[in-house]
Amino acid sequence: MRVLLAVHHFPPRYSAGAELYTMRLARELLRRGHEAEVVCVETLDANQPFGVRAEPDHYEGITVWRLHLGLRDAPASWSYANPAIEAWLRERMRIWQPDLIHLHSGYLIGAGAITAARALGIPTVVTLHDYWFLCPRITLLRGDGSLCRQPPDDPAECAWCLQLDRRRYRLLEQISGGLAGKVWTKLAGNDGRAEQQARRETLREALAQADLVIAPSRFLAGLFGEQLPQIRVVRLGIARERLQHIPPIRSGPVLRLGYIGQIAPHKGVHLIITALKSLPYSDVTAELTIFGNTEQYPAYTRHLRRLIGDNPHIHLAGKFSHDQLSMVLSNVDVVVVPSIWYENSPLAILEAHAAGRPVVTARLGGMAELVRDGIDGLHFTPNDSRDLARQLQRLRSEKGLLERLRDGIQPPRSIDDEMQTILRHYHALIERQAIV
Repeated sequence: MRVLLAVHHFPPRYSAGAELYTMRLARELLRRGHEAEVVCVETLDANQPFGVRAEPDHYEGITVWRLHLGLRDAPASWSYANPAIEAWLRERMRIWQPDLIHLHSGYLIGAGAITAARALGIPTVVTLHDYWFLCPRITLLRGDGSLCRQPPDDPAECAWCLQLDRRRYRLLEQISGGLAGKVWTKLAGNDGRAEQQARRETLREALAQADLVIAPSRFLAGLFGEQLPQIRVVRLGIARERLQHIPPIRSGPVLRLGYIGQIAPHKGVHLIITALKSLPYSDVTAELTIFGNTEQYPAYTRHLRRLIGDNPHIHLAGKFSHDQLSMVLSNVDVVVVPSIWYENSPLAILEAHAAGRPVVTARLGGMAELVRDGIDGLHFTPNDSRDLARQLQRLRSEKGLLERLRDGIQPPRSIDDEMQTILRHYHALIERQAIV
């Protein structure tokens, strides 16, 4: 079986959830004797004329096509329906003749991955790692930092939300108590309304053409309601073996907290720092180590450093290779996942549980599905550092709580189980296409 995997970015330069998942999927396909290629967007250059330059690469045994996009004089739809990428994909599929294309997220690659495959009669699978098909911000997190409960009926509201990236509009929105946005959408939002309406219609039609849509959480699948009869919830699996022999945790004079992931505003790292600094004196010292790339969002990292100040119990450890994960998890007692957006299915939670580490997470989106409050971790009110502090204090003060949460952990799904499900879907789609 020959599978083309399409994703917005790919290691080594990028290593967020969708990128790492796609790399893992490519490895597993190759390990099982299948053929796999990855296509990703490597660079964007506003000074180069609109078009695509493809650079072939081999990364850890995986064939990767790295696309370099020129954006000068690009059409307005380039970010969600890029004709240059669609044309390149169509030609690559014509030459390589994959049995199936599997799109991850959709961001930057765009709807053309689906429409090009459809035109060539190639079955298409889409995994929804985020909310890109619903939200131009990808995260359903508004420009003012608040959560969008669901895409608004009026697309002009999405256009206004994008305006909130600019400080002057955010100030207007705050000062007016939300009136500025209502006035803007009514009087000045026609262009934005038309653009966002076009985006919605294009992506809705493209996603409806996919043969299978995978959601790793019930929350994400539920946002699409009955619009997609072909959507299926497929839980992520992980390679549990290398994390199962880490020494078990026990209560002691130091509670070792860990954050593992992107150092980005929507990940809510600032909440842990604020919560920890507010904890009262105790015989049990709480220490926090933050693992992640501090260079990706430098302004946010500077903000975190200011928050930390001279606190000796909070450490920015920087990024680490995935091969070092077992070592990282062996040095923490509890993993904190404080995201302020609707996380879909964070690998950080699955990996923590595989290592026997309870998780403290926001009561939000897919995070709340993976952590059972009071059984294998604790929930706190989203975007509320005081409630997070309350739960951290419980871990310090309630005798036996840490051990009870540790003992309540059930091993997450294995990657072999997940791959069996994925391959079963692949084969069914390919066989169905052969009959047609």
